[in-house]
Amino acid sequence: MSLTRRDFVEHALALAAGSLAAGRAIAAEPGASARPVGPNDRIRVAVVGVGPTGRGFSHIGGWLGNPGAELVAICDCDPEAEGRVAKRLEKQTAKPRFEKDIRRLLEDKSIDVISIATPNHWHALMAIWAMQAGKDVYVEKPCSHNVEEGRVTTQWARKLGRICQMGAQSRSMPGMRKAIEFVHSGAIGKVALAHALCYKRRKSIGLVDSPAPLPPGLDFDLWAGPAPAVVPHRERLHYDWHWNRLTGNGDLGNQNPHELDKARWGLGKQALPTRVVSLGGRLGYHDNGDTANSQITLFQWDDATVISEVRGLELKTEPTIARQAGPVAVANIWWGTDGYVVAPNYNSGVAFDYDGKQLGKWSGGTDQLHYDNFLEAVRSRDRSRLHLDIEDGHLSSAMAHLGNVSWALGEQAPLGTRPKLAAVEPRVAETFAAFEAHLRDNAVDVADTPYVLGRELTIDPVAERSSDREANARFTREYRKGYELPRV
Repeated sequence: MSLTRRDFVEHALALAAGSLAAGRAIAAEPGASARPVGPNDRIRVAVVGVGPTGRGFSHIGGWLGNPGAELVAICDCDPEAEGRVAKRLEKQTAKPRFEKDIRRLLEDKSIDVISIATPNHWHALMAIWAMQAGKDVYVEKPCSHNVEEGRVTTQWARKLGRICQMGAQSRSMPGMRKAIEFVHSGAIGKVALAHALCYKRRKSIGLVDSPAPLPPGLDFDLWAGPAPAVVPHRERLHYDWHWNRLTGNGDLGNQNPHELDKARWGLGKQALPTRVVSLGGRLGYHDNGDTANSQITLFQWDDATVISEVRGLELKTEPTIARQAGPVAVANIWWGTDGYVVAPNYNSGVAFDYDGKQLGKWSGGTDQLHYDNFLEAVRSRDRSRLHLDIEDGHLSSAMAHLGNVSWALGEQAPLGTRPKLAAVEPRVAETFAAFEAHLRDNAVDVADTPYVLGRELTIDPVAERSSDREANARFTREYRKGYELPRV
């Protein structure tokens, strides 16, 4: 078919307009930015997602805390967010502009970075759109809502030469980095087991039979994005999206991507595990949530295991999992043949041998360092400088998704049921015993709120697929028209 130059240009413009109308940004040349950033230029940042109880205000503080960055725009489909931001920034001389639609920011070539703190179901699509528009991306954990999204986001970052970092801030904390160096040094012997735990009481989100009330003026179509545009049944729209599978990933995908990332980092694993099983449930809750609140997930490679443990109920008995380190609530433990290291928070660690002798202790760092690290990589155009490149973010996020897929495909079982995976590992047995005691402490009746033994999944870590067809179907999702996942 022959085309005149005018026909070609008009056809290209029509395709570009159609792409934007469908919600996709026009792809930039690989490595190109919306504007050249000189060594003395401030990097212009837009934050997307500033809910009343979310991470958006941490992002705002992080960019305001770096003299090399300029906060130029805030985006949220809830107009009430503008007032919240105005109050937070009332002492700032230069005020960022407010937009409701992310696509308006993508069209602005003066913006260098999109900083994403929206609900999980938007993370990957928004990151991809931003990179296609020639912008670098800082995206909250988990960087994806399902397994496929994280890999596709990584592929786009590589194809376009973008800098993309996930917000698991421990990676940039000097105290945590020294603790991981100690784990890697061999000082506690061979390390083949890590325990990522989150003992954090979560309140019920309530049980109602009517749609959540929407904040005045909120654009629900934009809020829903790639998810079904059906207002969920619950008491409030904001934050409680974490406990609905269409928008969130439960605490395994909320808090535990932080802990799973540290566990995998300490074990030195740069691929998905080959076997996964999860069990637990929404135990002791009668509400509109449909994700587990108390859950144990086992991840196994040929030579290493991660135990992920989430407890969403009241801690009535103090955990004694690592006595010498004191009580732990949100933490990681790496067990070696000659000792162990406990990281009881985001920025510290302490090591002991099995006689109780302290071998080392490290602390220090704030969230600000993770934002600073990202900006350093943006300015240098060197992704190797990132402490948590998007591929690492994908692997740690996907671990949580694998656990949730296993659980979703499971069957109701009596309390005391144990998976066959890692059954011979003594610390796995200890974890289950303590977990079951915790449920009894809270008078959980598994006949009333079911306890589910998930399906054991076998994973091909190269293809990032399972041998289980039903599981593979849950490694992605159906996307609403106009919000489809752009695959490479």
